[in-house]
Amino acid sequence: MADETLMEFPCRFPLKIMGAAVPEFHAQVARIVERHVPGTPEEAYTQRASSGGRYLAITVVVEAHSQVQLDALYRELTACELVTMVL
Repeated sequence: MADETLMEFPCRFPLKIMGAAVPEFHAQVARIVERHVPGTPEEAYTQRASSGGRYLAITVVVEAHSQVQLDALYRELTACELVTMVL
């Protein structure tokens, strides 16, 4: 039962990654996403700064092929020192 999911794969799955607005944040997030979802195009990314400009939210829509893949991506993103939160 642990392998069951309510999602059907493959599917497009949006992730919102938030962190400090530092120059290397987007590049680091893109490297992590590329390791788990190779070939994710730059057009899949959008970003928005907070009103005060201290934080950046990056949304990336990935083509997910399994729950295991999404879980591994989520774990690596949340382990990144530049990432504050992943939704």
